[in-house]
Amino acid sequence: MQCTLCPLSCGADIQIRAGACGVQGLTVAKYYLPPFEEPPISHKNGSGTVFFGGCSLKCVFCQNYELSRAQRGRALSPAELAGIFRSLEEAGADNINLVTPDHVSDLIAEALAIHKPRVPVVYNSGGYCKTDALARIAPYVDVWLPDLKFFSPALSERYTGRADYFAYASEAIRFMAEKPLSWSGDGKLLSGLLVRHLVMPACTSDSLKILDFLKDALPAGTPVSLMRQYTPMGEYAKYPELCRTLTAREYRRVVGHALALGFDPLFTQSKESVGKAYIPAWDM
Repeated sequence: MQCTLCPLSCGADIQIRAGACGVQGLTVAKYYLPPFEEPPISHKNGSGTVFFGGCSLKCVFCQNYELSRAQRGRALSPAELAGIFRSLEEAGADNINLVTPDHVSDLIAEALAIHKPRVPVVYNSGGYCKTDALARIAPYVDVWLPDLKFFSPALSERYTGRADYFAYASEAIRFMAEKPLSWSGDGKLLSGLLVRHLVMPACTSDSLKILDFLKDALPAGTPVSLMRQYTPMGEYAKYPELCRTLTAREYRRVVGHALALGFDPLFTQSKESVGKAYIPAWDM
């Protein structure tokens, strides 16, 4: 079967050869219960996080560079992946968190058909998605957790290799926003959408446009997360403007705009989020 899951529509049969995402079939490099996600995701016991190898984007600043470039990970069958979901659930995970799933979403859906966890399933995406692929896995997804990286085609082409990033990501987020929000009594997100945006050095004007779009696109009460954790990684050395962390002034500008627009809940990060603490050891 020729793969058309992501916007690249490379046509590879990833059971036989690697596609544009860099992987051949399902690969997983790590699964565990980190406490690092937003409070409604990590909640009390941690988010049962599964990191998939490969990616349809080529972000030059990727903090999981080895993983996104398919340099890490072990091949699994859908049945084996279902076993991982079960083990995380048995370990007390507050949800099952699928990290970078877009390029293998049909295979993940097969695993979820074998074992649908009783806890929420979180679809943790880079945002570069096709809505027809999202629609196929949607029956198994409780919480959508996409990034919205860039508004400008020039910036997204420079930093992700995809000039059409916002065109696809904005359509995907509108699709995801159709899912009604539902919360537990103690603040866990049970259903709906939480949108993330990583504020980048020298890109704050683009961040403001992202927020303006989200204000128009999202139902009132949709949670938004503004991440400050940018740390020079990946191929950053080729891009002088990315060879530094975010300034306090840059981050305040974006957070201030979000507050002025009335986003609530709004999740933010302290300067202590900068660094490599969020990067796990790839042990598969």
